[in-house]
Amino acid sequence: MLVDDHAVVRMGFRLLVDGAPDMRVVAEAASGEDAVRSVEEAQPDVVVMDISMPGIGGLEALRRILARMPEARVLVLSAHEDAMHARRTLKAGAAGYLTKRSAAEALIEAIRQVYQGRSFLEPQIAEQLAAQQATSEPLDTLSEKEFKVFIALASGQSVQDIAAVMSLSPSTVGTHLYNIKQKLGAANSAELALIAMRAGLLTP
Repeated sequence: MLVDDHAVVRMGFRLLVDGAPDMRVVAEAASGEDAVRSVEEAQPDVVVMDISMPGIGGLEALRRILARMPEARVLVLSAHEDAMHARRTLKAGAAGYLTKRSAAEALIEAIRQVYQGRSFLEPQIAEQLAAQQATSEPLDTLSEKEFKVFIALASGQSVQDIAAVMSLSPSTVGTHLYNIKQKLGAANSAELALIAMRAGLLTP
């Protein structure tokens, strides 16, 4: 099952997967909500899912799919090339993590491995994760909503913009911002941006 909010991306992946002799696409979903609604009916062996989507997003969809179908095997295919996003998806129960810049053969191989019950990590991401394992990561203390707010703030979005995009009140975003600063020991948005850059979440 392919889950991505871009129809052109899904079409490309469908052609790729259907071209492999041992697999086919049984369903598609354009959002996390669609995926959660249709996964039980589709009964896919593997779910290939983006995590940056409007609405509940991929991570929450991943959790809800696994709550409904604990045996589901989810391979995250993301534009994020940092270890932090990979770590959060694996923590949420993903069986594998691959970036969208990977070669077509890597996706087919990843689907096969995940289907066989093994986990799959893109080598470069695996190296980053191994390097970070030695250090404790304060960003891991952020809840999912706090992490989203943190990325948005570090990217330069205003509290009002974030409130509108996440369907929250500005005061709720303000509360998240206060908690984020406390957890990360940051005094302002500039320091948050610096923390995000050091973690490889933003490019300078």
